Amino acid sequence: MPLIRAREPKIPFNPPHHVIRKTKLPYVGEPDGIIDKPFWDQAEDIGFLHDIEGDHMPAPLKKTVIKMLWDDNNLYVGAKLYDDEIWAYVKNRDEVVYMDNDFEVFLAPMETSHRYYEIETNAAGTVWDLLMEKPFRDGVHRIVSWDIAGLKTATHVEGELNNASAYNKYWSVEFIIPFFSLRECGIDICRPTHITPNVGEMWRCNFSRVEYKVDVIDNKFHKRTDAEGNFLPEFNWVWAPTGIIDIHMPEMWGYIVFGDDETEFKAPEDEKEIMELRKLYYRLRTFGAENGYYTTELKDLVAEGEISIDAKIYATPNMFEIIMPDKLTGGTVHLRYDGFMWRQKFINEVHEP
Repeated sequence: MPLIRAREPKIPFNPPHHVIRKTKLPYVGEPDGIIDKPFWDQAEDIGFLHDIEGDHMPAPLKKTVIKMLWDDNNLYVGAKLYDDEIWAYVKNRDEVVYMDNDFEVFLAPMETSHRYYEIETNAAGTVWDLLMEKPFRDGVHRIVSWDIAGLKTATHVEGELNNASAYNKYWSVEFIIPFFSLRECGIDICRPTHITPNVGEMWRCNFSRVEYKVDVIDNKFHKRTDAEGNFLPEFNWVWAPTGIIDIHMPEMWGYIVFGDDETEFKAPEDEKEIMELRKLYYRLRTFGAENGYYTTELKDLVAEGEISIDAKIYATPNMFEIIMPDKLTGGTVHLRYDGFMWRQKFINEVHEP
């Protein structure tokens, strides 16, 4: 079994955060993709997008507005993508939507980095929703046939789709995502099972806008190609940069907090320690790929003083597990070779004879 590296982010860990406010006005009717209405006035824009590799790369060329709200049943996501080139050719559910310009939502209810959700749409309203068992780097099991039960979506085009001569301003989208479907496939064995998030509950989240350079031929948009006929690389504009061209790094995503009017964001107390644990994971995967085995020596992975955690590594020829003390629970935090992380709390019980 070959040992495969995991690329390490090359940017500082600085995830954005956003408190999602609970709705006071209910959503009325079916979604139409228009976010210029009283319901969405309750929400603030989550902030600017960035190049996926970080702010050392050019800033996005086009503006994106993203809003989120929640109630006892649903998570609401609305976005407006300003663009004078509005086109979409992928038409069938669960096709690869990012072959067009698209808007993508990533939701990770658990901190494990496994079992998260991806929802995409293009300007034509074609939806691709899928369950990711784990990131691509960890030997992905991508469940494309899984659909979000009860998902409602709609898009609106301020202009004309697939008409290069039209006066195009933007396209917008609404997602209404039932919490039941997200909990059904995302049960965290380390937390009590509940459907509606508690006020103050925190998830990891990211948004992505894929944008291609195009040429206009016969009044239609065509993705630009190089001299050999290959499509030019797309732009990847995201809320939380990952430092490399790979959105599937949940540990680098932003934080969303389900809040009310009084809720404020507070970063996890062990955020720094968890990222140091992840650093050992990246380095171990690279060490294994380069040497054919996993080391158990920290000195083979990090320089003296580079990390502060008291970590221990256990390895077999094809697997490893890193363990460190958990200052939140008094137990331990575990991170294994495929990127799965969990907390194990020690419980002292007295059993009567």
